[in-house]
Amino acid sequence: MNAKSLGLGILGLLFALNTLFSIACAAGWPERPIRIIIPWPPGGSTDIVGRILAADLSPRLKQQVVIDNRAGAGSIVGLQIATVSPPDGYTFMMTSTAYGFLIDKPKVPVDLVNSFAPVAMIGFGDSALVVHPSFPVKTVKDLIELARRRPGEIFYASSGIGGFPHMNTELFKLMTGVNMVHVPFKGGGPAAADVIAGHTQLQFASLVTVAPHVQSGRLRLVATGGPKRDLNHPNVPTIAETVPGYESRIWWGIFAPPKTPPDIIARFHAETMEVISSPVFQKRLDEQGGVVVKMSSAEFGKLMVSEQNKWLEVIRAAGIKGE
Repeated sequence: MNAKSLGLGILGLLFALNTLFSIACAAGWPERPIRIIIPWPPGGSTDIVGRILAADLSPRLKQQVVIDNRAGAGSIVGLQIATVSPPDGYTFMMTSTAYGFLIDKPKVPVDLVNSFAPVAMIGFGDSALVVHPSFPVKTVKDLIELARRRPGEIFYASSGIGGFPHMNTELFKLMTGVNMVHVPFKGGGPAAADVIAGHTQLQFASLVTVAPHVQSGRLRLVATGGPKRDLNHPNVPTIAETVPGYESRIWWGIFAPPKTPPDIIARFHAETMEVISSPVFQKRLDEQGGVVVKMSSAEFGKLMVSEQNKWLEVIRAAGIKGE
């Protein structure tokens, strides 16, 4: 046997062993609790949706599915922890429309498209423009007019540089030409709390994050950012009714560390699809201002590419820089 044949034989053997290892892992999986890393603090939309999902996945997988909040640096801390976790099917990550990690790739060599395996899309949720009840803004037109009269005097809260609320607001600023001051926090929950306290005036948040505060009257819902009015708030206009073409929705999805066995990814995807297909889960997500979206793992991966391209345009146009 020559060297070339021997080399090909070894490669074939390694491939076969890897395939057998993948099948063996999936056959006995899961044998212990599963961790889902969320790179945001408790209280944000990803945390809320993740905990609903984990509670329904646990009985199906016959193992506890644990949420592990690892916040910091606009989701970068959690992303880095997830990408170096063992690819054994016991660590996944759930995140959302959060692109802080794309701002400075030389310093942050991790992103959803190239550093993770897409597993399952959960759904979309509308963004929401909310203000403190004392803030004299009841419509999108009111906000635009006030911001033009008082440039640089209106403060908006976000979950951090490059996060969903930050991107929402920068898109709004680009399309309307207004100037508002950014006040970043470590997550959507802390940002909403600051608006509730009256320290900042408004937030372009996910509707899931702020819905309880709107219902309690601690925040006033001015408009939503989806393509049509939210079914639970039919009297609340969309931002696009005043700013044509504006659309911003958050998505939630599950990812796995690179090299996670394909059979485990397929099983986790299938179990997740069963959970989100249930009327109970869909009702709970609907009550939070979200809607289930089912697609294959491959389709989810293609969505990531289009989403990355969309928000990179906003980052570049707004001149956003990492900290």
